[in-house]
Amino acid sequence: MMSELRSVWVRGAVVASLAAGLVACPQVAWAGAQAEEPLADSVRTVLSAAIGRSAPALTFADATQKQQCERWAVALEDKLLKRKPDELVRREFLLTACYEARRAGLEPSLVLGLIQVESGFRKYAISSVGARGYMQVMPFWARLIGNGEASSLFHMQSNLRFGCVILRHYLDREKGNLFMALGRYNGSRGRAEYPNMVTAAWRTWKVADAVLTSPPGTQVAQATGVSATAGAGAARPR
Repeated sequence: MMSELRSVWVRGAVVASLAAGLVACPQVAWAGAQAEEPLADSVRTVLSAAIGRSAPALTFADATQKQQCERWAVALEDKLLKRKPDELVRREFLLTACYEARRAGLEPSLVLGLIQVESGFRKYAISSVGARGYMQVMPFWARLIGNGEASSLFHMQSNLRFGCVILRHYLDREKGNLFMALGRYNGSRGRAEYPNMVTAAWRTWKVADAVLTSPPGTQVAQATGVSATAGAGAARPR
């Protein structure tokens, strides 16, 4: 009996150690099991509008919103230095992540946590089943709500836009339940491993959130055909 209990404890310790290691330096893509689900025409229309038909650009609502994201990016540059040593690339990535997250009504630090688990901040990461880029977006999304070009998922801002819009969609479907939304994003709805990993990674990036002081509902970025607010209901089908 003691040997069996010891074996169970060792296996549990190994699993915990592997999970911690994957958060720090993931070698696999976690969104590979994400399922293609039928979308109602109204939902597809809203999501397509949120994505847009052309390459996205940073179009802040005003100077204040841009300055907030710039301060947030500066606050996290040192933390991302080892993963992105080029200063211009690092700054552009962080500024874009802040922009796209807030455009979709998400916390930018949550998006960074998801990216850390999904791709380890590798722009050209690709899973065994074809999930692509920073946020490991499955190619079927480009067909369902994009321009059909899966190669666009390797474009930094396009990938972040798809990932943020998809996560916002799942949050809306799950009525704001982040645990379930993250599980749906990963294709493991109802299981704890992936949401726990993303949440743990998220906490390491929240240090800079204090500079994002816009009150709920403040407009951050304008996208044609979609409500682009910092509130919890952004990009929700209406």
